[in-house]
Amino acid sequence: MTDTETEITAELVRDLLHDQHPDLAERPVRFGARGWDNQVWRVGDDLAVRLPWATLSADALLRKEHAWLPVLAPHLPLPVPVPQRLGEPSERFPRPWIVTTWVPGTPADRAPATRAAEAADTLAAFLTALHRPAPDGAPAGRDRGGPLTDRAEGFAQTLASAAESGLIPDPDAVRAVWEDAVAAPEWAGPALWLHGDLHPANVLTADGTFCGVIDFGDLCAGDPACDLAAAWTLLPDGAVERFYAACRPTPDAATRRRARGWAVLKALVCILIGEAGVRGRPGGKRTWGPPAHHALRRLVATAHQ
Repeated sequence: MTDTETEITAELVRDLLHDQHPDLAERPVRFGARGWDNQVWRVGDDLAVRLPWATLSADALLRKEHAWLPVLAPHLPLPVPVPQRLGEPSERFPRPWIVTTWVPGTPADRAPATRAAEAADTLAAFLTALHRPAPDGAPAGRDRGGPLTDRAEGFAQTLASAAESGLIPDPDAVRAVWEDAVAAPEWAGPALWLHGDLHPANVLTADGTFCGVIDFGDLCAGDPACDLAAAWTLLPDGAVERFYAACRPTPDAATRRRARGWAVLKALVCILIGEAGVRGRPGGKRTWGPPAHHALRRLVATAHQ
């Protein structure tokens, strides 16, 4: 982890646009958001500039989005930030950056979905469209979409940190959900396109349902259970079964068990980021904790379903 040595300001964004994309340089620039990897600055009403500000890995992730997301976006039923331009490292800013479309909406960690049926159907339609076989050469996940056994050490460390911090009331119940998921048969189908990071800060809402999906930095190919975990982390109570019934193809029992494991892991990570700060790592937000706690309670309560 490292903060960029260059302070990112509206003036810097305008200068970068003037140097590399001068036709956009006269548009108004204003701050949009600060995420885990990138800062987002709005450019006019319909565009945004994303610049890496913290993690070293963000450079490669931006280039990956620029290469692959324009191919996928036309087939997705929700708006996504489609890359329009690529900015190369320069004396002004030593890292790559991209210009994308701006996706309106409020992150679900701040405005959770409340219309259960509509949200379940919308999320299922989005993942049905995304979860297509990926071509040869599709990016591999950093730590997403593979067998859950590959995440066993990370899960144990994350669970221990949350338990030691007093952030979860029943670590043994959480561990039981994970162990059941790890025991499920592994994905035997083709590697499918995955978003890879469908936590509430990366899904937008409006009028009680989902209206957009952002941050495709973890776009990769693998087991769809990684994304299907979003049923537990994003949907209102009572919507999980409707979501699975609306997915095509309908996930089998083993996939649903693995999805619960991914959901437990994602919830624990978001709790630590939101409430313990993960020892000062940038990008974490207090708003990540409440939906993660809610997901964890539901997962534990339905451990035998």
